[in-house]
Amino acid sequence: MPSRRVALITLGCARNEVDSEELAARLEGGGWSVVDDAAEADAVLVNTCGFVETAKQESVDTLLDAADDGPAVVAVGCLAERYGRDLAEAMPEAAVLGFDHYPDIAARLDDVVAGRPPAPHVPRDRRTLLPITPVDRQGTAAVVPGHRATDVGLPGRLGGPRALRRRLGGGPVAPLKIASGCDRRCAFCAIPSFRGAFVSRPPAEVVDEAGWLAGHGARELVLVSENSTSYGKDLGDVRLLEGLLTDLTRVDGVVRVRVSYLQPAEMRPSLVDVMTSTDGLAPYFDLSFQHASGPLLRRMRRFGDGDAFLGLLGRIRAGAPQAGARTNVIVGFPGERERDVELLEQFLTAARLDAIGVFGYSDEDGTEAAGYDAKVPEELVAERVERIASLVEELVAQRAEERVGDSVDVLVESVDGDEAEGCAAHQGPDTDGTTTVRLGERPVAVGDLVRARVAGSSGVDLVAEAERR
Repeated sequence: MPSRRVALITLGCARNEVDSEELAARLEGGGWSVVDDAAEADAVLVNTCGFVETAKQESVDTLLDAADDGPAVVAVGCLAERYGRDLAEAMPEAAVLGFDHYPDIAARLDDVVAGRPPAPHVPRDRRTLLPITPVDRQGTAAVVPGHRATDVGLPGRLGGPRALRRRLGGGPVAPLKIASGCDRRCAFCAIPSFRGAFVSRPPAEVVDEAGWLAGHGARELVLVSENSTSYGKDLGDVRLLEGLLTDLTRVDGVVRVRVSYLQPAEMRPSLVDVMTSTDGLAPYFDLSFQHASGPLLRRMRRFGDGDAFLGLLGRIRAGAPQAGARTNVIVGFPGERERDVELLEQFLTAARLDAIGVFGYSDEDGTEAAGYDAKVPEELVAERVERIASLVEELVAQRAEERVGDSVDVLVESVDGDEAEGCAAHQGPDTDGTTTVRLGERPVAVGDLVRARVAGSSGVDLVAEAERR
């Protein structure tokens, strides 16, 4: 049979990037060639995002655009899992597959191209299951035959084979999933309903995959999950993350490890200590504060307030004065008053954060907050988003300017003549700005970690001069 070609389009977060690389390996093992150009493909697989309204719309638009190009179109990922049959009925242009289809994705894609699309699945509330989707924990899928050197098969916790993985993007930075699902019940978030309960990957499995990634060009590993600070609690050791981080920094070829998705309420002192003092571990704190008003945070089913968050940031900076910190905030949550917005403004001004995402609240299907009263009118939500976003733009630019004169370690992602570009330790890849390094006579290559002194800033981006070795 001639090779069938599939193009993969990944939307949403770094967790989806890992999922796509696992799907790519399974597809290649099942006889599909993964290609970059959708115009050359027999099928287009869109790994969708279903987190917020804008992400859902982007997913729908991408599916429609792919359908216009002619090949068979398949929706997978969070939007497909979350809405299942409804999405299939609304978009007959695309076949819709859920997480349960991932173990035999190649066969399911064969069916779609042959005109035998699977019946639309009915989404299940995965809080009632043992999930680690899309990774097959039960070992029901055999190791895919014929996988190439760019694929990896790692043992799963229950003794069966874990999904293979094939790097799609290359480059010196790679996401590494340490867990799947979430046990928290934030009132605004639907993720647990379609991603399931929190399940940690065993440390040895994570370290094995880190070694494989390093062997295939990764120099920085970005640890991803729905909630990294919960890592290990289901394995009987809530402090397991601290040991894992140390082990990962010792993997040959890895020069930096970065952790994302940290819950402020779970930032224990031992974790702060490890993250601010371990060589090879970026002192980078991706903390989901969401707001600063204590009463409003309780209504969100979250903990803390502005004072507690400032205390946490103070402990972090006591251990690592140049530590990076970023967050996301929600404005317009039901019940939010003018005083709450003022508290948020005061906190953000005092926090000196490097990057801040601002989101306007909107109801999410199946969440507790969707049934709340005291909804903030949409026009007022939009006004508050603009108000906070304007403040944030000024604050993060000020924070970047404060770094002028500091020495930073930049992981080089591209080189153009006598300049290199990459991320310093305080800059999360693809989210928090970049640093351009003027190299002078110093030769560098992609993947090098270059020490440089910050000479200027523009918004969140920095310009630095390479230091002599």
